[in-house]
Amino acid sequence: MPAPSPGTHIPLAERLRPRTLGDVIGQRHMLGEGMALRLAFESGQPHSCILWGPPGVGKTTIARLMADAFDAQFITISAVLGGVKDIREAVERAEAARNGLAPQRTILFVDEVHRFNKSQQDAFLPHVESGLFTFIGATTENPSFEVNSALLSRAVVYVLQPLNEDDLRQIVAKARAIDAVPEMEDVAIDRLIAYADGDARRLLNTLETLAVSASREKLERVSDAWLLKVLGERMRRYDKGGEQFYDTISALHKSVRGSDPDAALYWLVRMLDGGADPRYMARRLIRMASEDIGLADPRALRLALDAAETYERLGSPEGELALAQCTVYLAVAPKSNAVYKAFNAAKAFVKKDGTRPVPMHLRNAPTQLMKSLDYGKGYRYAHDEAGGFAAGERYLPDGMGDPGFYEPVDRGLEIRIADKLRELRARNNQNS
Repeated sequence: MPAPSPGTHIPLAERLRPRTLGDVIGQRHMLGEGMALRLAFESGQPHSCILWGPPGVGKTTIARLMADAFDAQFITISAVLGGVKDIREAVERAEAARNGLAPQRTILFVDEVHRFNKSQQDAFLPHVESGLFTFIGATTENPSFEVNSALLSRAVVYVLQPLNEDDLRQIVAKARAIDAVPEMEDVAIDRLIAYADGDARRLLNTLETLAVSASREKLERVSDAWLLKVLGERMRRYDKGGEQFYDTISALHKSVRGSDPDAALYWLVRMLDGGADPRYMARRLIRMASEDIGLADPRALRLALDAAETYERLGSPEGELALAQCTVYLAVAPKSNAVYKAFNAAKAFVKKDGTRPVPMHLRNAPTQLMKSLDYGKGYRYAHDEAGGFAAGERYLPDGMGDPGFYEPVDRGLEIRIADKLRELRARNNQNS
């Protein structure tokens, strides 16, 4: 496969960029037939929106296609590099397009819109309200926190998802179809897709790197061994889609559960050193706090959430220390899976049980008709009773026995919870 001439080279991402909505890979939850964003395209009337999602999922592509669909001038601003001057120039171009001999709409696309400060974001407001242009912002951060409420209230938020394995395989197949990359072993494709981790841009850039290297070495077929050699040791260690990755996260979880802080730290660092996304690690720590510690130490969940937020603010490597702090805390905290077991038992019960009616005394009665039908009749308001507890009152459906889903363990705060429940049950028995 000959290398392209430097003077005529077009990046692979541009060569494979979708030209129509039907060419877009992924985001079926928004772009499929009858879905929200598809309907917006078909409406004939563009509207301002925020495209929120991780890198490489098609935010820029969708914005470009929207401009094409509405025959609109497409202006793009990078909030990383741009400023008020760029906004002013965009406004001038939009006015020129609207007032020209052949009036044309304008779609203004602001990439990484969360990087603009409040005053810069406010600069868009009068022009969005006047209809001078349709505003489309792209962000990898939660717009509820990073986009001004005034601007956010004037835009529809669409949440884009990482591409799944099938989506990424389609991209590899498209690259192969135009002979942009050599033939690849199935295991090499699997590894490449795992490395891309839902990011089409990373996949395309990697494919292009492989194509250049393969051309230089006159290689006609990419093997897994050669792929590892080209992409380096990091890919070898971080086999996200393979057994090693899941074995390692399992070892971390079991070390925390087993109250071994040294082992937990070791596996955490192994994951981070191998290229695991710290945000993924934060999510797993939050899960551990609920599953294995629960109410034995409710502070554990708050600490895990704080660690995740700290990482979001600091990034790597500074934010990784918060994950380490959380890991050690979870490892040494008292353990209880009582809530985890109770939740699963409740799910299993409800799944096999029939739909039981809500007892009349527990029903809401917002209207006079409902009150006349005895909705809420006989309900005892716990705050009005001794100790804030209506002894003997029942809150389960009629005819349903005590399922005993939640049984506290004798560790941490659950020791006191168990004492409290025994006291309340005794009072119930005295008033039954």
